[in-house]
Amino acid sequence: MNAQPVRVVRHPDGVVELRLEDPGRGNALDLPTAEALRDATAEVAADPGGAVLLRAAGGNFCVGGDLRAFVGRGEEVSPYVHAVATAAHAAVLSLYELPVPLVTAVRGAAAGGGIGLALVGDIVLAARSARFRLAYTAVGLTPDCGVTWLLSRLVGPRLAADLVLTNRVLAGDDAERFGLVSRAVEDDEVDEAAYRTAAELAGGPGEALRAAKRLLRDGAGEGLGRHLDEEARLIAGLAGGGEAQARMASFLAPRDRAGRGGVSSAPSRPESVS
Repeated sequence: MNAQPVRVVRHPDGVVELRLEDPGRGNALDLPTAEALRDATAEVAADPGGAVLLRAAGGNFCVGGDLRAFVGRGEEVSPYVHAVATAAHAAVLSLYELPVPLVTAVRGAAAGGGIGLALVGDIVLAARSARFRLAYTAVGLTPDCGVTWLLSRLVGPRLAADLVLTNRVLAGDDAERFGLVSRAVEDDEVDEAAYRTAAELAGGPGEALRAAKRLLRDGAGEGLGRHLDEEARLIAGLAGGGEAQARMASFLAPRDRAGRGGVSSAPSRPESVS
């Protein structure tokens, strides 16, 4: 196993990178790796910068639980697997609860718990040759790492059941078509595209992005009326802030200059983002 299976890299542009770095094992999750992931995500959550990028070294994103570490333990196997799942689940929850945008980049295999790590991102980019396979029931296990919770919300209960029960493989293009990932990109572009996306988000209107993400997450579990009230509260609060005022003024400036230059004699109309 790599001496440092998970690493945090802080970039000067505000991107905080969480990198799986045990490619020789397909970034599989045994107990030391799951605990390292838990600790690294806690470190990132304490200071997430402007955006977080989750990606992996090597040809595979994460092949899920390390089955070689699971077998041959006799009566200790259940406590061991529970400890792995508990540590991995703490990492997934930390990633899900990040206040800033989370971008994940998937290449090669994402299987088992690796799918939970991939799908927890707000924006998920996958290489066209990426392979998504649940694989749990094929080895007599049930999903973990939030897979059933995430899948049902992303693709609906029918397709989620199909993927979980049959273990069929989805390539990157299929994963995009079914809504598992945001975009499928060429294999040699996935890392660059993911970093560029994270950097653009890190340099964006941070307060608005955080608030918008919170609305998206909270909206899935509350009624429309309450959600509309929260939307109104947040947009009003942001509109009175310095960042939104500056950005709105910047958006309007070229239009104001064009109006003063007499480009059009037609009556001006209100500018809107709605």
